[in-house]
Amino acid sequence: MAKVFSCGIHIADVLGRPVSGIPEGQNLAILEEIRLTVAGTAAGTSVDLAKLGMQVYASGAIGKDNLGDFIVSTMKGFGIDTAGLVRKPEAQTSSTMLPIRPNGERPALHVPGASRVFRSEDIDPAAVAAADFLHIGGTPLMPDFDGEPMRDAFKCAKEQGVTTTYDLLAMNTPDLKEKVELCLPWVDYFMPGLEEAAMICRLSRREDVIRYFLDKGAKHTVLKMGGAGSSIAWYENGGLKEIRIPAFKAEVVDSTGCGDAYCAGFITGLALGWDLEGAGRLGAAAGALVIQGLGSDAGIVSREDTIRFMEETETLPL
Repeated sequence: MAKVFSCGIHIADVLGRPVSGIPEGQNLAILEEIRLTVAGTAAGTSVDLAKLGMQVYASGAIGKDNLGDFIVSTMKGFGIDTAGLVRKPEAQTSSTMLPIRPNGERPALHVPGASRVFRSEDIDPAAVAAADFLHIGGTPLMPDFDGEPMRDAFKCAKEQGVTTTYDLLAMNTPDLKEKVELCLPWVDYFMPGLEEAAMICRLSRREDVIRYFLDKGAKHTVLKMGGAGSSIAWYENGGLKEIRIPAFKAEVVDSTGCGDAYCAGFITGLALGWDLEGAGRLGAAAGALVIQGLGSDAGIVSREDTIRFMEETETLPL
């Protein structure tokens, strides 16, 4: 069983659906479903990795509060090692309220909380060295860790022979581009959404976006594109190689955590020794399962179930 050190933001999500609008004054709207889940580009991916059969060590900052207790107990319930979750008394656990629209869109109301005080000294280097993969997710919501400290974490992992993957959030902060670019020479798989990547480099054509980040040092770009599928690209013999992975047909309930699920499926595929196309298809299948339920932990049951879905479900045209 491959070991994944999953590092970054850990969020408690409160989700409700379907939300067509916020009632005026103190009026009441009736929903079909409300859930509390563990989420975030580190924690959400960790949960999905554990469901897919990976051995996961979680590293991040949470508060000394009930939401932090919920994150720890829930992750332990999935078999995740939570020894790397540091309790920060000065901040509440990062949390988000998500009123999910009928079409699955997910506007968010977020409290950054303890993720803002996650620091490099909170990471156990021995646990990183013992892992097969280091996955970091959460730039730019970790100001004490983003940039040089994160670069150093990736660099140390690569020096230990650990495969590195990197995801982030769609927030346009003034120094986002510089912080991301510092890390890229030590990143094997840079895995943002295409819209996020385009926002960072201020380019629009997919090929231009890909070349930009490969030229900055990433060994591969893995760009998630929703219903348009995904792209896996790298340089080989001086030329650009790209694989396009179609999205699977699925009923859209809530898009929360679909990108995190894709990362988990892709990493699992690599751990199984699959080629890049196979890993991308497993990532797409994981994302398609999550989008059919409420919350980032919906849909995925097991590796076997996900592979069966991948083999039996039709894909959308590219």
